[in-house]
Amino acid sequence: MPMDQINRWTMDESSAIVEQFLHYLKFEKRFSEHTAKCYGADLSQFSEFLLNTPSDGSSSDLAPLGHHEGGVATAVATQTEQEVDQRLLAVDVDEARTYLAYLNEKGYSKATIARKLATLRSFYKFVVKTGRRDSNPLTAIRTPKQEKKLPRFLEFEEVKRLLETPSTDSWLGARDRAILETLYSTGIRVSELVGLNMDDIDFLGEVIHIRGKGKKERITPISSSALQAIQHYMEYRNRRSQSNSHFDSKVLFVNKHGQRLSTRSVRRKMDKYLKTAGLDPAISPHTLRHSFATHMLNNGADLRSVQELLGHQSLSTTQVYTHLTTKKLKEVYDNAHPRENMTQDSYAPETSIGNNGHA
Repeated sequence: MPMDQINRWTMDESSAIVEQFLHYLKFEKRFSEHTAKCYGADLSQFSEFLLNTPSDGSSSDLAPLGHHEGGVATAVATQTEQEVDQRLLAVDVDEARTYLAYLNEKGYSKATIARKLATLRSFYKFVVKTGRRDSNPLTAIRTPKQEKKLPRFLEFEEVKRLLETPSTDSWLGARDRAILETLYSTGIRVSELVGLNMDDIDFLGEVIHIRGKGKKERITPISSSALQAIQHYMEYRNRRSQSNSHFDSKVLFVNKHGQRLSTRSVRRKMDKYLKTAGLDPAISPHTLRHSFATHMLNNGADLRSVQELLGHQSLSTTQVYTHLTTKKLKEVYDNAHPRENMTQDSYAPETSIGNNGHA
């Protein structure tokens, strides 16, 4: 097979069913391009596994996945589209379990295996929906239990120190201050932040219009301090737009070329300010989202309201923050309640031994 065909096969998944599934995700379910690519990569890996595994499900002669020849993955590139589809459609529960065991042997984390399992579930749900199979072979497989990691958040004083780090005397500093203020004020995702346009900011109503995951839209309040930071940045931005013919006038947060800022750029900028502020460099822009949710709950906001503000589809996703607030409340209780500081000795039974030896 010519090398250019191998390249094209690897990139395009060489499966009509997979391509239809990815099209369904992007245009009907409205998944982002990045999410669809992740699903495609998972299915490509699963296809490689199937094509290197005997049809009886045994894996004794399994070739290593992702074998490279000349820098190009060729493990499945020699198979025809029809053969790939046939193997995908013929999968049974035992083969699926063998694949998960293979991933475990290769050292994939439980979280990664759970994600790949979710991809397969969604794919075979689509296969059943489109009449290619009668049942989903993944329904009988349980998701591996994962350790629940509490999201990290910053204390308010740490947030304040970070927000005040960018100098607002330059247009880049004013922009970065507005970005940090907006992230913390609204709990917005970084991908949502860089997608903001000028007309998404309602200064009079003090709300912003957000396009979230799955193209779902929501209106979220924004603080006056964040609006002030945005207004200050816009004064610089508007002046720069007049001297740049390639300036994208509709975009709110732009780079030095006047084009929409990337999520990677936001991360790099935040790394710089974390270092300057003397904060943990492992903190990410998403940490401000966690901090927003935790501080809202700590200050009396109800869970449903925080769910809507964050744009979570399920309340259970938001409930992880209650573990943080419960822990905080317990610390406050332990330090503040007068009875909590009593020693257990107060309840120790008083005994006295008389001359006759009885208590």
